[in-house]
Amino acid sequence: MQPRTLIQHSKGRTSRQAHRDIGELRDDELTREGFDGREAVLYRRSDPTAFKATGRFRSTSVLASDIEPSDMTDPRGGPQRLYYNQDATVWLTRRSESMPFIVRNVDGDECWFIHEGSGRVETEFGPLDFEPGDYVVIPKAISHRWVITEGPITALGIETVGELRAPTYVGLGRHAPFDPDVVRVPEPEVVDNYDSPVEVRVKYDGEFSTLLLEGHPFDVEGWKGDYFPFAFNIRDWNVIMSDSLHLPPSMHVFLVAEGINIINLLPRPFESIEGVERIPWYHRNADYDEIVLIHGGDSLGRPMKKGLLSHDPQGIHHGFPQRARDKSRREWDQHKRINWQLIMVEAKRPLRLDPVLASPAEADA
Repeated sequence: MQPRTLIQHSKGRTSRQAHRDIGELRDDELTREGFDGREAVLYRRSDPTAFKATGRFRSTSVLASDIEPSDMTDPRGGPQRLYYNQDATVWLTRRSESMPFIVRNVDGDECWFIHEGSGRVETEFGPLDFEPGDYVVIPKAISHRWVITEGPITALGIETVGELRAPTYVGLGRHAPFDPDVVRVPEPEVVDNYDSPVEVRVKYDGEFSTLLLEGHPFDVEGWKGDYFPFAFNIRDWNVIMSDSLHLPPSMHVFLVAEGINIINLLPRPFESIEGVERIPWYHRNADYDEIVLIHGGDSLGRPMKKGLLSHDPQGIHHGFPQRARDKSRREWDQHKRINWQLIMVEAKRPLRLDPVLASPAEADA
């Protein structure tokens, strides 16, 4: 991206500062590179999200509880693909029983957000326990097995072709928005009691092959290095805040890979400066598709629809309904916090919907 300059024009009726004191107008932001590039704020009379769409260019939503992956009823089943492009595939698992085999994904890194259920992921490096609110990150080619303690689990998986890594938080320091000490890494735990051969399912170039090993891959006595699986819980995330401006999602990025950002939008105090728009403005993200999982929480005292998955294509208007914006202004003194728990994925390339989500016309597109 080219360096950003401070060249800006204001024409017609605008607020003195963006996203503050906009009166009865509608605050609509069109941005490039997520929120890192050029942008325009348009002050509209009407709600830009009030439209009907046909064809592939439309927002969609589905409840995770309405999707039934094969691993929900069959231990040898797998997760359900939801969205995909050249850079990533987004999966949903609702596994109810432990894997009777070991998996090794040679196609990419995996990041799983645990929405419901608990258990552990056994790996060559040792086991990682998980619970709701955890991310479990399994880098490419690491052998692992999901063991279910309380199921079925519900987890959203982001499989990336590029390597997942933490971004550089310029100017914030090493311990913001999370301290690396709270990342959980596995201790070696040798598996001695097993039946030989051990089945390992290897994903390679989109296809599965089977290895039958005489020894167990979880026979590691020790390890060292900077390549390892890990877990992280969103309760340990430090939310970056501003008292006078609603900060965009790009301020809350957790992990990135080529063409992909994984973002935490978590509970925090509301902005308190009079006139600030507390509810995210209407938005058209010109360069990123957006996926959001509502993990839980509430907004303005109203519970959010837990387990709802939504997809907004790049270039489409989206955002909270106008009634939420009106309510936030009308009830300014009644609400001190926004308690949402949202997991967001931004994708640089357009995402396609799996036929389980798409209409027949979209699936053939």
